[in-house]
Amino acid sequence: MNSLLRITLGLCGLSLLAGCGEEIDHTQIRQSGFVYCGQGSPSTFNPQLVDSGITSEALSPQLYDTLLKLDPDTHTPIPNIATQWQLNDSGTEYTFKLHSGVNFHTTAWFTPTRPLNAKDVVFSFKRIIDPTHPYHYVSNGNYPWFAGINFSSLLKDVSAVDDQTVKFTLSRPDNSFLSNIATTHAVILSEEYGQQLQIKDEKYNIDDLPVGTGPFYLDEFNFNDLVRLRRHDGYWKRPAIMKQVVFDISQRGTGTLAKLLRNECDVLSFPISSQIPVIQKQDNIDLSIKPAMNVAFIAVNTSHPALNDVRVRKALNFAINRQNILDSVYYGTGSIAYNILPPSSWAYQKDDIQIRYDRNYALGLLRDAGYANGLELTMSVPIEPRSYNPSPRKMAEMIQANFADIGVTMHLIPESNVNRSQLAEMSHIDLFLRGWTGDTGDPDNFLRPLLSCGANRAGLNASMWCNSDFDFLLDLALEVDRPRYRLNLYKQAQTILNQEFPVIPIAHGMQFKAYNKSLTGFRLSPFSVEPFNDVKRVAE
Repeated sequence: MNSLLRITLGLCGLSLLAGCGEEIDHTQIRQSGFVYCGQGSPSTFNPQLVDSGITSEALSPQLYDTLLKLDPDTHTPIPNIATQWQLNDSGTEYTFKLHSGVNFHTTAWFTPTRPLNAKDVVFSFKRIIDPTHPYHYVSNGNYPWFAGINFSSLLKDVSAVDDQTVKFTLSRPDNSFLSNIATTHAVILSEEYGQQLQIKDEKYNIDDLPVGTGPFYLDEFNFNDLVRLRRHDGYWKRPAIMKQVVFDISQRGTGTLAKLLRNECDVLSFPISSQIPVIQKQDNIDLSIKPAMNVAFIAVNTSHPALNDVRVRKALNFAINRQNILDSVYYGTGSIAYNILPPSSWAYQKDDIQIRYDRNYALGLLRDAGYANGLELTMSVPIEPRSYNPSPRKMAEMIQANFADIGVTMHLIPESNVNRSQLAEMSHIDLFLRGWTGDTGDPDNFLRPLLSCGANRAGLNASMWCNSDFDFLLDLALEVDRPRYRLNLYKQAQTILNQEFPVIPIAHGMQFKAYNKSLTGFRLSPFSVEPFNDVKRVAE
């Protein structure tokens, strides 16, 4: 049975979950909560199983907790469930002390008998790294975000020292480890719930019917319609102010902006740039703007005979007029991407020599490569707008026109539900219009998941590119203990990218959130949606 269908039927079959298939009653919701719009339907409720989308970016912070979290301003890991930690002299053992009294959700499908302890942490991380774990192969056993950073080869073991102490043993020192376990993917599941499901032979429900320790629990899910979360009254920090949050994921009727203007949505996440002028004119709507850790780029399939020639890849890069794209797609809110890393990264390196519009140079490179008479390519284009690319189709058409100007014919292939784990099935496509939103502030979080040899072996590197020198720099940067050495190594890695062009950087977008002025308490992070426990409604 299809997983999403199974979730829907499972929830609709519970007597307390009424209203499956009915339209959202916005008036009733606004009395005790708010409606959130702007992202697609979840493919799972477990953020361990995805590398992007509504599950990791918006639902995870509401349903689950992590050992650490990232400071939204400094991007550094700070305590969360783990109150403190120690590192041994060799840099390979982290010992964490856990907060006491962290309660799991009580739901229609599970009633916990104890609070979170070290066994739950062990259960959650061993599921990812240990093939003998009873849940490792549940839901296809695919952990794309962790595979992209080669997490299983880094984490040798995780063990419970006592109920409130857990130890992580690494195969080597890694400067990004703390940041990586602070992301919304590194959530803590309930071992007790897992054992219960295993006895019932219903292990798949650990991802379909989630149990976490976050400020809200799942109450209702209607496929392509809504996700309803209810307040977790036993939340360990402080119960949320609002009693419910409804994610409107319906595709029927008018668009999300129209819903916001008609008060059918209280919050619009990631409005596209062309909507900003309209939103700014509304007296009852606030607009928050924050620099985002993201980039839009073209991944070049280097296995293609023509694209295996670096001169052709460079020609495509020099053919793109990025300023025109900024003006027409981002409406002046974005910035030119001079490399994969965004300007807010501490390792950012601006390269305006290799990243520039130069049609004549592009023509010369194609001629030298033997393609003076033209070239025919295909490009996969996502349908859904994202903060790094407010209008993928429009951007693709502008790039298509740029390429035509140097004799390259490009056919656009619209793609819905783009998933990096499906790249192996798309190897016949030449170019991929893609993007990336950082989960941490560490440069490794951009470079390794997208372009490392490990990501290539895992089928997650759309460029199908592997460079041992590039990987050596990334690995060394994780082990050196001096910041200026790390900076130098990452600059060398960026130089390799802008010499080889396995990806062609296009632009960086801003992060926008529009919400009704009757709501306060939202917190913006450059990485994901923050928990909604402080959101409240004031008099309108």
